[in-house]
Amino acid sequence: MSIKAEEISALIKQQLANYKDELTVDEVGTVTYVGDGVARANGLDNALSGELLQFEDGTYGMAQNLEANDVGIVVLGSFKGIREGDTVKRTGRIMEVPVGDALIGRVVNPLGQPIDGLGEIKTDKTRPVEHKAPGVMDRQSVTEPLQTGIKAIDALVPIGRGQRELVIGDRKTGKTSIAIDTIINQKGQGMICIYVAIGQKESTVRTQVETLRKYGAMDYTIVVSAGPSSPAPLLWLAPYAGAAMGEEFMFNGKHVLIVYDDLSKQADAYRELSLILRRPPGREAYPGDVFYLHSRLLERAAKLSDELGGGSMTALPFIETKAGDVSAYIPTNVISITDGQIFLDSDNFYSGVRPAIDAGTSVSRVGGDAQIKAMKKVAGTLRLDLSSYRELESFAQFGSDLDEATQAKLNRGRRTVEVLKQPLHKPLPVEKQVVILYALTHGYLDSVAVDDILAYQDSLFDFFDNNYKDLLDEIKTTGKLPDTEKLDAAISEFAETFQPSAE
Repeated sequence: MSIKAEEISALIKQQLANYKDELTVDEVGTVTYVGDGVARANGLDNALSGELLQFEDGTYGMAQNLEANDVGIVVLGSFKGIREGDTVKRTGRIMEVPVGDALIGRVVNPLGQPIDGLGEIKTDKTRPVEHKAPGVMDRQSVTEPLQTGIKAIDALVPIGRGQRELVIGDRKTGKTSIAIDTIINQKGQGMICIYVAIGQKESTVRTQVETLRKYGAMDYTIVVSAGPSSPAPLLWLAPYAGAAMGEEFMFNGKHVLIVYDDLSKQADAYRELSLILRRPPGREAYPGDVFYLHSRLLERAAKLSDELGGGSMTALPFIETKAGDVSAYIPTNVISITDGQIFLDSDNFYSGVRPAIDAGTSVSRVGGDAQIKAMKKVAGTLRLDLSSYRELESFAQFGSDLDEATQAKLNRGRRTVEVLKQPLHKPLPVEKQVVILYALTHGYLDSVAVDDILAYQDSLFDFFDNNYKDLLDEIKTTGKLPDTEKLDAAISEFAETFQPSAE
């Protein structure tokens, strides 16, 4: 059998045509230390701050400390498979997380990987976890209300879309309940919610997810969870990952509500990380840049200008205080960054006033601009009434001979406190809040026994639903208070039919 020369040359030509001269160059370093979720490596002279690095066993890390001799790396995941002497290579990519509609309704970890057992998340979009906040000219002032459905917040410390409102209080004072109720109230409002659980027990997060699912809120919610057993780097990354997911919607002209529950645990994780990376400690052993840790996160919440689509991201950061001490380092830092705070008082909580909002120390620096006109009118005197009641209440304990004006203020105050109480997972639409607060501030509740206030309120709402739906619709659509004569007539008509519970 003879082989023809033409066949050989044709074969060689074919081989040459398919040959690709590909030379890949990887910049690699050597691990010199590993432990406590942190590794050090030398030989990575060109690594960037925040760059993703890959270890020999496939685990990823993030470059943090760029020093003269080596690079400090935070390990994103388990570090048990990494050994001293292993190679670690640069990827050339900055830390990113998957974003987009595919994440809605899912529970993910801070790397965007699903942890709800519902299969993989199909999205090809990613965003860097660290992103520069919108500049001064890219924003507009807060003008649209974000209704929480909680009377005490919408009336006293209103929140607007694009605002950052701190929720602060001791442990077990109902902070998470406020977040869950606010998320439930966004149903049908065109709002996408992101709940970031930092260091919350896995069982607690599971309970919250089931609650959201029960009320149909998971249809527009993403849950990012970094449990207490997660490595410190993941607890530190979780809020930034949540913010990146929210920004994807905000820059597409949508409205986002993001809850960080809570930033005290994130600061603790960052302190742990910084100490292991041998950064110099400052006050309370926190690193010097702990203020920047929170400011660069919370500044990403904004109401964008119309040129950029007019989207918004509203942040509700949580801070846990110890024994009500708001003057501690982390609370004062975050108070100075945010646009107001809702302070939850443990004394109120344990005396049955829930939500336990302290009207005296709570404030919203921009929310008043975002209140609907009807709410502004009926809630105008509410804060004054409450604070004067609290003041008089302490004096009234010492004497019984009180003049009529003082007695009237005390009676109104007791009813105000009662009206502002609200059961769990029962957010109220703004039009019904306006009706009950109008009845309160115009003296219709002064003759109702304090124990009957909640029954009165429920009956009043049923009465309006059945007989005066047009007045409720008017408040809802125009945002203005209807003709006061009609409102007075409707409430007076109801007062005649109301039967207090006989006890």
